[in-house]
Amino acid sequence: MKIVIIGDGKVGYKLAKNLSEENYDVVMIDNDEEKLKEAINNLDVNCFSGDGVSAQVQREAGVEDADLVIACASTDEQNMLSCLVAKKLGAKQTIARVRNPIYYQQIDLLKEDLRLSMVINPEFAMANEIARNLIFPAASKVETFVKGRLDLVEFPVRAENPLIGYKLADIYRKFQIKLLICAVQRGEDVYIPDGEFELQQGDKLHIAANHKEMAHFFHKIGNRKFRVKTVMICGGGRVGFYLAKKLCSMGMQVKLIEHKPEKCEFLCEELPNATIICGDATDHDLLLEEGVREADALVGLTGVDEENIIMGLFAKKQGVEKIIAKVNEDSRAQMVEGLGLDSIVSAKTATADAIFSYVRARQNSLSSVNVEAMYRLVDDRVEALEFIIKEESSYTNIPLKDLKTKPNTLIACIGRKRQIIIPSGNDSIQVGDSVVVVTKSRKVQDITDVLE
Repeated sequence: MKIVIIGDGKVGYKLAKNLSEENYDVVMIDNDEEKLKEAINNLDVNCFSGDGVSAQVQREAGVEDADLVIACASTDEQNMLSCLVAKKLGAKQTIARVRNPIYYQQIDLLKEDLRLSMVINPEFAMANEIARNLIFPAASKVETFVKGRLDLVEFPVRAENPLIGYKLADIYRKFQIKLLICAVQRGEDVYIPDGEFELQQGDKLHIAANHKEMAHFFHKIGNRKFRVKTVMICGGGRVGFYLAKKLCSMGMQVKLIEHKPEKCEFLCEELPNATIICGDATDHDLLLEEGVREADALVGLTGVDEENIIMGLFAKKQGVEKIIAKVNEDSRAQMVEGLGLDSIVSAKTATADAIFSYVRARQNSLSSVNVEAMYRLVDDRVEALEFIIKEESSYTNIPLKDLKTKPNTLIACIGRKRQIIIPSGNDSIQVGDSVVVVTKSRKVQDITDVLE
């Protein structure tokens, strides 16, 4: 599969890295020769210097033979026009990153004319991710599968947790909740656990269940007392705008702090149900004055990673229960783990994951399954994939106890019509099912890849 990436920024580079690692034929186009040199030196990709909008540059890069063109340059206009040119030259599929809220609101009208296969808005995607984290405040990360009916939650086991010392089989018996602990990070090690696995303090669990069962689980282990009702957002950029709008629609009280007066005017007009404060969110006196101690959650969304980290640590010291910080540099995200920040989010990662999932889906479109969604967990060391079963196969209608899975792999969930099944040995995979697989392997393209 040949993929052309236009734009060698943070998103473009991360995509190229992920795709080249899986042996896709990747070509990059960018005006900045220094950036391209870095990609050539570190990645297995071909690079072409020039403007991605130029038909000549695209021809040199072989766009006419491309299965997919991904435009993630600095401006929306450039991305949309690049995709239009690529489609005219013969590219089979195109994806454009579109960030401007005005453009994004109208993209359904433009999508057909621009001949776009997919549009990704990083800030909108990140706002949705943050909102999911606020629904389950005890979790550090929440992903969804099966059209939002299955939650996959990352949950740290802290000192006061009643699960410490229990084997997974005993937990399932004790709580009688339909969930599955499908991956555990313990220090530098990652496990796909069986029923004999015993939990320890400091473990990070990845738990799969439907929304109701997940809420029931947190209630059972003592997290029932805490729900997020008031949120302080620091930073009124695109992510802050999308997030505030979503949280207000969910009935939460939102206070948003932004230092640019012109942005504050826009936010006041567009977010009538939120309280907009014009000021510097890095000023601890302002945070105290605006009631940070009374907030259930603080979300740091300024354009500077260090500011978001410092604000989060300050809010934690003031007793704020839930802290979320935007940190785009992977190295910084790893450094602040364990400092008390509950969740780290990145627009770069959210965008790359969404596009990577689409790539997987396109690659499998002619087989007996489709990859509907894909997320990478535990610092990209574990994959969770959702497969749509399109036709009868050697593994359909056979009890799972008779299907042996490969090591470090498990079938976490089956979605059937409107039902979410946490599978037992007697359940089977049927045509039309959504099947969620969790694996440490990076080479899973089909259900058969997880079976022995």
